[in-house]
This record gives sequence, C-alpha cells and structure tokens, in this order.
Amino acid sequence: MRIGFFGGSFDPPHRGHLRVALAVAERFALECVLLAPTGSQPFKPEGLHASYEDRLEMVRLLIMDQKLIEASDIDRPKPDGTPNYTVEALLRLREELGDDAEIFVIVGMDAFLEVREWREPEKLFELAEWIVVSRPGFDLSMIDEIGLGPDEHRRMHALGDVAEDVSASALRAMLHEGEDVRGMLPPAVLEYIRSHELYL
Repeated sequence: MRIGFFGGSFDPPHRGHLRVALAVAERFALECVLLAPTGSQPFKPEGLHASYEDRLEMVRLLIMDQKLIEASDIDRPKPDGTPNYTVEALLRLREELGDDAEIFVIVGMDAFLEVREWREPEKLFELAEWIVVSRPGFDLSMIDEIGLGPDEHRRMHALGDVAEDVSASALRAMLHEGEDVRGMLPPAVLEYIRSHELYL
C-alpha cells in the first residue's frame, strides 16, 4: 500500500492543494492521498484563522468528487492544546497502516527547507519518504542547502513542474477584501466560507 500524507494548515484549502495532491498521486502511483489539517501549528504561535473543524470540513468539500484523495483527522488538535508535530502524526499513521505500508509525505519546498527545525528530523525520514514540490521563487537545487545525508537523499523525491501558485495568505486577503476568488476555490468551499463568515 502506497499512501500520501499531505499535512498543513489548509486555511483555507484551495485548488492549488488539490492540484498538487492529484499530480503526486499520479506521478508516484499512490493508492490514496490523505489531506490532513494540522490542529495547532508550532510555527504559527499566533494561531490559525479558521477553526480546526472548519478547516477539516472545507477539506472534505474540496475533495468530495475525488476518488484518490481523503480528508483525514490524523493530525487533529491535542486534548491539552499543545502544538501538533508531523513526527507524531506519522507515528500514528504507521501504527494504523502497519509496517508494510509505504508512506510518502507531500510538502512544499519552502516548508522542506526548514525540516531540520522540525521535531525529530531524523525520525521523520525513518518513518516516511518525502515528495518535495517546488513553489514559485524556490528552485529545487536549494535542497542541497540543508545537508541531507545519503539515506535521506534516497528517501526524498523532487517534483518540480506542479507549482502551487496560490497562497492561502493571499487568498485570505482577497476574501477579506471581497475580491473574486472563484478560480481558486470550488463553489462548495466558497459557499462554506461565506455562510460561516470566515476570513472577513
């Protein structure tokens, strides 16, 4: 079994996320890609703009017509409110799927360049392989800057032609200003945002 784990804030989830998930599933022959909103981002101590429940529901709406992609609560908020860490989500996923499953973490280049600052970076490469997707302004050659070891390099795969050209921060600003975002969000997600008065 080959499973993709695509975590993140998804604040909000948009067509760029969906495009990346579909491209990775096809390119790496994944049986399923899990889109997993993060409960509490350790690198965003000021908090997220929409609640976890809203973000998870928007992910469900984003992927509702997709067969290869599922919404996952594997990285849901902790009862004590402490930050979520990818290594903990991967440990839970490995426990659920068993040792025979191949897990691929899907991550943008900007986030991957900071992977040495994540919780237990060596363990991250033991638990999963990594698919690094370039974003505008980030060249794949920048990966050399973080000093991956030979084993880590073997467990890292680059995908350079599916840039996610939509940023959630820019999208939130456009929503706040009442600009037209129909090209970036499916109708169901946009309707949810409006009906729940998010990002105003």
